[in-house]
Amino acid sequence: MDRTKLPKIEKMPADVRALGVLRSQIVDGAIPAGSRLTEVQISDEMGLSRATVRTALHQLAQEGLVSLVPYTGWTVVKLSRQDIWELYTLRGAVERLAAGLTAANAEPARIADVREAFHALETACERKNPDEIAEADFGFHKAVVDASGHSRLCSQYGLIEHQIRVYIRSSDALIADPMDILDQHRPILEAILSRNSALAGELSEEHNLREGEKLTASVPQT
Repeated sequence: MDRTKLPKIEKMPADVRALGVLRSQIVDGAIPAGSRLTEVQISDEMGLSRATVRTALHQLAQEGLVSLVPYTGWTVVKLSRQDIWELYTLRGAVERLAAGLTAANAEPARIADVREAFHALETACERKNPDEIAEADFGFHKAVVDASGHSRLCSQYGLIEHQIRVYIRSSDALIADPMDILDQHRPILEAILSRNSALAGELSEEHNLREGEKLTASVPQT
């Protein structure tokens, strides 16, 4: 009898599963910035050992999503003005290089990936779903980086990509009309498609600096 082939069940260690769940909830805002996390509560709710949870939390700390406060415990990182400045200036430099390389050298299949990522952002903006928009926004920038063909650049970007996802969610929340988000990215896509390396890099950096300054201004000084 013909039937759909069942997918294989992927086996993952408990700490990897816990890491994935916690990371997802922090990035999508289900666990808000500034929230206090306790190993006991997480282990009870997830049915895991405290050692397993501790391993996951230490990895999240390496990713810049949580911090261990002495005598207090784990806390979800809340982006400060300094954090935002560091992220948008770093993104500006890295993504400028990536956009320029992608426009100049990317294979047609990689260019198609960038175009597809933009269409995903277009769909998300039309649906006006903040969660979808934030992930699609990140997805577009990640596609440009991946298309650059620069393995070390991609590796370094991977070190901060989860912080970037949190950053983008906060930045997009300041924009009332989702179509404005789409309009911010369209010129970058068009420059890449036209193979204008210098313009693609310039537009990408300008986008990061402009939106980074807006997000910085929205955060109270401490």
